[in-house]
Amino acid sequence: MSKWSIPAIRISFAIIFIWFGILKPFDVSSAESLLKATVAWLPFGSPEFWLVAIGWWEVAIGITFLFQRTTKIAIALLFLQMIGTFMPLVFLPEVTFQNGNILTPSLEGQYIIKNVMIISAALVLGGQYYKSK
Repeated sequence: MSKWSIPAIRISFAIIFIWFGILKPFDVSSAESLLKATVAWLPFGSPEFWLVAIGWWEVAIGITFLFQRTTKIAIALLFLQMIGTFMPLVFLPEVTFQNGNILTPSLEGQYIIKNVMIISAALVLGGQYYKSK
């Protein structure tokens, strides 16, 4: 298992980030309305701009996970992206939780909270690629 686990995480990340990322610039992402509502308060760039930018950012994350040499870059990009991913939990609780109860996330909230697994898997990769010397 140890022989395949790290490559499996990298390839899984590549597939997910490229697939979900490429949907955003072409206006076919089911996360579009949540993303646009989340970034609407930003002082620059329209929600449409952010949709495209974040989509290509995710594609870049996916591509960098494809190659061992760029996995460190991918991990850094992923952690930056995750900051934004959790923003709706803070800024849009009426969307991410049922009746404002943090113990009952909505479908959108569950979609966001499951990213804890992505962060955990990225930490596993980081343990492999950021070994102290």
